[in-house]
Amino acid sequence: MEDLRIVPADTAELLYNIEALADDIWHEYLTPVLGQPQVDYMLEKFQSVDAINSQIMKGYEYFVLIYEYLMAGYVGIKEEDRTLFLSGLYIHEECQGNHIATNVFQFLLGICRKRSLNCIRLTCSKKNSKALEVFKHLGFTVVKEQLTDIGGGFSTDDYILEYALTD
Repeated sequence: MEDLRIVPADTAELLYNIEALADDIWHEYLTPVLGQPQVDYMLEKFQSVDAINSQIMKGYEYFVLIYEYLMAGYVGIKEEDRTLFLSGLYIHEECQGNHIATNVFQFLLGICRKRSLNCIRLTCSKKNSKALEVFKHLGFTVVKEQLTDIGGGFSTDDYILEYALTD
């Protein structure tokens, strides 16, 4: 898709853009699912610039999604045991419906092929029906359920989804 650019978040400015995107997108989608206190806690713990920098030091990679000159969203990944863990794919509501998720998925498949990875794995809240629908449309299947204590008196109740690559 020529209108979509996937840019490595390799500058402080782009990391601050991701933090701002996360704040907008998470409040928009996850507040109705998880509630404001949990979303605020999770943003600080997982999507602040400090948290993202810490993740990058542990092997995570972040990319900014630019669609028609708009910061449309972002994606985070980490390679783990021949698997690409998709830690997040978030797209602003105003940019949805433009096949951005499909194009990001193709980008991720390219990474998997280049790195000889055989699976893409992600976690998704059981209550996030819109995201689950997108991932299932892309060919992901639910392989497990996971309840995780994330601290601060909060937990996440997720599905683990996988997409197996075939040669």
